[in-house]
Amino acid sequence: MLFNRYKSHLPTAEEALPGRAQPEFPVPARHTVLGNPLTGPYPEGLEIADFGLGCFWGAERVFWQIPGVWTTLVGYQGGHTPNPSYEEVCTGMTGHTEAVRVVYDPALVSYEQLLKAFWEGHDPTQGFRQGNDVGTQYRSAVYTHSPSQAATAETSRAAFQSVLTAAGHPTITTEILPAGPFYPAEPYHQQYLDKNPNGYCGLGGTGLSCPVGIAKA
Repeated sequence: MLFNRYKSHLPTAEEALPGRAQPEFPVPARHTVLGNPLTGPYPEGLEIADFGLGCFWGAERVFWQIPGVWTTLVGYQGGHTPNPSYEEVCTGMTGHTEAVRVVYDPALVSYEQLLKAFWEGHDPTQGFRQGNDVGTQYRSAVYTHSPSQAATAETSRAAFQSVLTAAGHPTITTEILPAGPFYPAEPYHQQYLDKNPNGYCGLGGTGLSCPVGIAKA
């Protein structure tokens, strides 16, 4: 019953599981599709964006297919528990959401374009769920790495809300917060749908297009 509570309620830092000082597993060296390292330090000139849009298996695939994205990796963001496991995150008692880290070349793809893929790749109005996946770890989120990213994300949210409202959809529930610690997920989660092409993907967008070009950082 305690775990069920945290499917619809984020724990406080005091309520969260204690976690551990060090990760329990290594991160694979390279991306199975793009061939580049998963973790930094990254080449000079690249930037980082973090998104949560439901089950991270399908979410990661959304971004590795975008030209200009250098690497992607999945992990846990926005919670309290240090170095959590997947099983711990799924209890709802770490406070994390399933997230995708996107490392990209801003000369080839803009942050606005990544946000467009984010908004259109899921339904950002569903709160602590995404489709049939229910729990706080499936909430919609943008974790920003600069004031410029934060301003652009806020502006794009407002623009997409106008589109959703006109089509009769409810209010966006996406949280936009400064990026905190990002904990890479277990190796079998990384590029899961490349390793398992017929694997589960619970993402589904609204079918509406997000305006691009109106957000000036």
